[in-house]
Amino acid sequence: MVGVAAGGGADVTARLVAQWLSERMGQQFIVENRTGGNGLLAREAVVHAPDGYTLLLATSTDATNATLMAKSYNFLRDIAPVSGVVLIPYVMVVNPSFAPRTVPEFIAYAKANPGKINMGSTGTGGVNHVFGELFKMMADVDLLHVPYRGGAPALTDLLGGQIQVLWTSLATALQYIKAGTLRALAVTTSARSDALPNIPTIGESMPGYEAVGWFGIGASRSASSDVITKLNNEINFALADPNMKSKIADLGGIPHAVSPVEFGNFLSAEVEKWAKVVRAANIKSG
Repeated sequence: MVGVAAGGGADVTARLVAQWLSERMGQQFIVENRTGGNGLLAREAVVHAPDGYTLLLATSTDATNATLMAKSYNFLRDIAPVSGVVLIPYVMVVNPSFAPRTVPEFIAYAKANPGKINMGSTGTGGVNHVFGELFKMMADVDLLHVPYRGGAPALTDLLGGQIQVLWTSLATALQYIKAGTLRALAVTTSARSDALPNIPTIGESMPGYEAVGWFGIGASRSASSDVITKLNNEINFALADPNMKSKIADLGGIPHAVSPVEFGNFLSAEVEKWAKVVRAANIKSG
């Protein structure tokens, strides 16, 4: 079950995993895109699956939704962790006409011009919104949040200068950065990206800042431990395969091969981290 429409990075990742598992295990794994409710419909389909053989492509949005939509479901209680798949670096990008060229310059400008920098996002409570809110909290700056209905319109307005800054996936922004139509100030991960080795991390000037997108596989709690272990082993084999690594790199991702327990710990840490941001910023679901 994939909670977004076909064609995006989440959908492509799910199909790569499904194809690998189908070939390796001799059973057909079918990808179903069940959109709606900010992914809630897909998650409910997995939670209520009676057989334990329905899987969810879990995403970093689940970590924020765990707080934003707590009345609808309990992600950590209802979904059994199977395996990580991909970590997704994000980048803080600005319009080239915007004066600041570094994170310290950006912070200084924001402090001198409170509420005058427009920070775009793909929607209230979305991953790039909370990445920006974490920055605002740690830098103690006032940025005006401008939510859009998806990434394309936000990117269009950033390119056009209607907004000044956006946190977006490195894969999405890279072509614009290389063309000079966007300026990268910093990447959100703890280490610099091989794709942009000269671009610093936000943490280099703001110690402790780290934010990463991710995709992984979850199952309903009715799934047996044997099934979870077998799926985890096969997915980790996939993540070690050079061809699969190349396809993940094309998506701008980093393989995230971990055990079910390690993935569960990762999910718990992500939910806790973004719950603090959602509450501190008083973000409400739309």
